[in-house]
Amino acid sequence: MHKVFNAQVLALQQEFGSEQVLSGAESEPFNQEPRGRFMGQADLVLRPRTRSEVQAMVRATARMGLPLVAQGGATGLVGGATAQRGEVLLSLKRLNQIRQLDTVGLSVTAEAGCILADLQRAAAEKNLLMPLSLAAEGSCTLGGNLATNAGGTQVLRWGNARDLCLGLEVVTADGDCWSDLDGLRKDHRGLNLRDLFIGSEGTLGIITAAVMKLAPAPRSRMAAWVTLDSLAQALDLLCSARTVLGDALSGFEVMGEAAQTLIAPLPLPVAPWAVLLELSSPRDEAPVREDLVAWLGQMLERAWVREACVSHSLAQFQAFWALRESIPGAQTRAGGNLKHDISLPLRCIPQFVHECEAALAQHFPGARPVVFGHLGDGNLHYNIAPPEGQTLATFSAQEPLINRVIFDLVAKHQGSFSAEHGIGRLRAEELAHRGNSTGLALMHRIKRALDPQNRLNPGRVLLASRPDGP
Repeated sequence: MHKVFNAQVLALQQEFGSEQVLSGAESEPFNQEPRGRFMGQADLVLRPRTRSEVQAMVRATARMGLPLVAQGGATGLVGGATAQRGEVLLSLKRLNQIRQLDTVGLSVTAEAGCILADLQRAAAEKNLLMPLSLAAEGSCTLGGNLATNAGGTQVLRWGNARDLCLGLEVVTADGDCWSDLDGLRKDHRGLNLRDLFIGSEGTLGIITAAVMKLAPAPRSRMAAWVTLDSLAQALDLLCSARTVLGDALSGFEVMGEAAQTLIAPLPLPVAPWAVLLELSSPRDEAPVREDLVAWLGQMLERAWVREACVSHSLAQFQAFWALRESIPGAQTRAGGNLKHDISLPLRCIPQFVHECEAALAQHFPGARPVVFGHLGDGNLHYNIAPPEGQTLATFSAQEPLINRVIFDLVAKHQGSFSAEHGIGRLRAEELAHRGNSTGLALMHRIKRALDPQNRLNPGRVLLASRPDGP
């Protein structure tokens, strides 16, 4: 087997060159994973520079019967982009060209390996906004954002990656290429293949380029840090903000008390709940600030909020957001926790959190929920830290039971156990167990139709193939 593998590596290096085909120790940087939970074991890494090379590599590995795992910035959190033993890792980082930035049509055509922050900067240089914004934007790539239908902090205003995409270029499992990079905003020529590939996590095809929507850069951006007594108040605040502040409201984040205690220094004292809201507007800053301050004054008079603090400079605006985005890292430094990326109907969130806290206290005494997330679009990061004095390694033995408690309550409230992180390897069994039977059957049919040899990201999202039918 070792001789066969060496022969395959040699054949690929002869066809594509040693810089495009790495093996052994050279593969190690591509085996890293943010949480250290799904570390890769790839012995062979392909690094194409163009879409044509992607096609050629897909065809070459198909002839050898090798499975392919596509990887962008390797910032995913569900084990979808690291290769296991026997799988070939296809890194798209070298496909990093911006092909066109259309200031009239308000779009950018870019390759899959483009770093999201680089796209944001390119748009800003033309006084435009790339609306997609994630904590990992300094290292995540466009192809990975689309393959996982990334969400982030601006979904309330702009939607997920899917909502911002106008077209894709995709290499199929047999090495062909399908493309609709014309960037048309109205186009109904048959079935919508674009939305089929977005969010498929590399299991149906390999995204090599995309056209993304841009918007005029806002003339004013500001944030407010607000403290409250309950999640019900946070929902009331959100409803009022959407009505009064309108389209200027671009972000609405919530942080529970445990999450607040992890970060410092806070703009306001720790409270049962805190909200970070963002306004971005084409209007001048003065009238926008006046509207925000007047509205917050009304909220204080009604006792809907405890205290409120408005950013007074770009530096303070960025500092507010840095606090919110520092929560995941702070959790790691505090010893780590079991993570759950869930979404719920907004109206159900306060009751869900109440019931979940009670159920966890009953079954897992001392377990500490750390709750924060994108309340504006119903996405909570519901993480559970071990009891004081217990290590995460010991506590992790209870993860299946904790997952069952949380996900059963998510299902009870008609939510989803996977909001924006995706399925990958981490939640594949959960999807097989909890997914709608008819929907799963359709997914498997589509997978077999587009990837009959199950070569693209096998074992991610969908487990072993199943018979047709519900």
